[in-house]
Amino acid sequence: MSSGRGTFLSSATEESTGGADNAGEDVLARAGLFQGVAEEAREALSSALQYADYTRGETVFTEGEQGDTLYIVLSGKVKVGRRAADGRENMLSVMGPSDMFGELSLFDPGPRTATATVLTDARLASLAHSSLRPWISDRPEIAEQLLRVLARRLRRTNDALADLIFTDVPGRVAKALLGLAERFGTQESEGVRVHHDLTQEELAQLVGASRETVNKALADF
Repeated sequence: MSSGRGTFLSSATEESTGGADNAGEDVLARAGLFQGVAEEAREALSSALQYADYTRGETVFTEGEQGDTLYIVLSGKVKVGRRAADGRENMLSVMGPSDMFGELSLFDPGPRTATATVLTDARLASLAHSSLRPWISDRPEIAEQLLRVLARRLRRTNDALADLIFTDVPGRVAKALLGLAERFGTQESEGVRVHHDLTQEELAQLVGASRETVNKALADF
């Protein structure tokens, strides 16, 4: 089924088309929700997932709208960010394969605190609060794993806030590029090529600076 927010495939469709192939299963197994969870519980949760294909520029969800679903990136990249009243944007993170986002809605099904936009063609798996809640009640290890994911997210947020206060723009750009290289880089004869799929404007949004300042920092490297 096609909509303004991805082409949706039910879990049953995935089984019939082979969409959840071995590569996809490996990506799911590395997702924060499934790490350290017993295989039986992981398989049960996987059966409740819904799948959707998105094209570059599509919106997964928008800041302020109600949400009760988490998402796992199977392929492609998604950016998560916020927009100020004056139109300025701040990119909070870039999500790649096995990364999870939107999980706050499972504990607090209120308005979304950010907007998620597809950076490249992507396939996402989603899990609704109504599907996850029974498994959390019966299997406390799943709730514990979700809390670990949230704790890691909070640590990264604290680090980002400290960088904004204590680190200059060239330092923030360098740190952002190193982080992107670790996650999305490929080794080549001349070094590591970073396939982050961000424009200079988006990189500036990620480090909390103007495009001109980031452009100068890149030229000085």
